[in-house]
Amino acid sequence: MTMQRAQLEAELKNLLQPQKFRDYCPNGLQVEGSVEISKLVTGVTASDALIEEALDLSADCLLVHHGYFWRNEDQTITGIKKNRLCKLLANQINLFAYHLPLDVHEELGNNAQLGKLLGFVTEQVKGRPDDVALVAIGRPAIPLSLGELQIIVEGALKRKPVVIGNPLAKITRIAWCTGAAQSYFDLAIEAGVDAFITGEISEPSAHLAHESGVAFISAGHHATERYGVQAVGDFLAQEFALEHHFVDIENPA
Repeated sequence: MTMQRAQLEAELKNLLQPQKFRDYCPNGLQVEGSVEISKLVTGVTASDALIEEALDLSADCLLVHHGYFWRNEDQTITGIKKNRLCKLLANQINLFAYHLPLDVHEELGNNAQLGKLLGFVTEQVKGRPDDVALVAIGRPAIPLSLGELQIIVEGALKRKPVVIGNPLAKITRIAWCTGAAQSYFDLAIEAGVDAFITGEISEPSAHLAHESGVAFISAGHHATERYGVQAVGDFLAQEFALEHHFVDIENPA
């Protein structure tokens, strides 16, 4: 089956509501390719390696979480950016990218999918005033120790996390936010949770964890954000009979 690019763009706009977000990059169609789409490749980042995989699969559309044209980046089309764009344009591959809209979608988003993978029950989503509510807050299916939670996270994500806290501490409430959300640790502390899971850790995070008594789990930026784009790709494949391939480009970050 095939669908028109304009139809896919409209469906994604309806699904992810990008117009509601003030983001760090343009959300939606970033690079225009072929009019008709039949084979969709999804991945976390529109890297050269992912584009090469899309070429090998003869895909006509890429859907990613991390696309191009980020705020404050060099606007010239040179070097790495030129090489990536040349491959997309020469091969008529459409590039769709969704950043914050893909993080927070209630069912298909990164936070929702990570929570589902780890067996968490979401109770609320918290954000700063006049900003996107990014931090999910909930609980594990059963009370755990921090050591047991670490084992679950490592097993699910296939990556050893950095964990700050007492392994014997009881975890009954959890906050999580995929990607580089260490700056939202204060919101988790204010919410009275026992642990916060995100993708990256910064130097102050360890001190805040020790002083607040709230455990910090850094599970990997890439590792925590693999699941939203897969879920959207699977949804599109089911709804419109598109051929869908998720390609996981290994990334230790």
